[in-house]
Amino acid sequence: MLSIALSMDAFAVSVCKGLAIRKADLRVGLVCGIWFGGFQALMPLIGFFLGALFANAIEAIDHWVAFVLLAAIGINMLREAFANKSDCGENEQDSDISFKTMFLLAIATSIDALAVGISLAMVGGVNIVASVLLIGVCTFVICTAGVKIGNVFGSKLGNKAQMAGGFILILLGAKILLEHLGILV
Repeated sequence: MLSIALSMDAFAVSVCKGLAIRKADLRVGLVCGIWFGGFQALMPLIGFFLGALFANAIEAIDHWVAFVLLAAIGINMLREAFANKSDCGENEQDSDISFKTMFLLAIATSIDALAVGISLAMVGGVNIVASVLLIGVCTFVICTAGVKIGNVFGSKLGNKAQMAGGFILILLGAKILLEHLGILV
């Protein structure tokens, strides 16, 4: 669930790429998938190691930190989804898959994954290698498909996917908090 939730921002951008590019072939999908999947895997790994450095200092409140980070990311995703009513295919930049554009988009869509990596370090008992591989592969597949979906179906799916991702992150944060408080087992 976490992998899918984290990939929703990148999926929405991939759908927009598919909308903007008149003939989005497999190459365009692979470019988006590699950029977004790579950064979605790298950022939680960085966040995990940053979180591990500070885990001892905030061990008593780590579940609250994880909840606040995940809830804030989820709420931000929901806010962006509700605010973004424009058609993503209208902007010429949406069809650009240059190094500079994709690098900036990959960073922008994976900042939340950095915070999730910090949360994973604080939860403890997480196999970070398996987690980042799953997040990266899941994002790669979803974004590669997102380009084709955008090219075929249009812009309606982008905001709905981002909303779903936001809700999933909020629920995941609540689950972590409730488990640590002993309310959920």
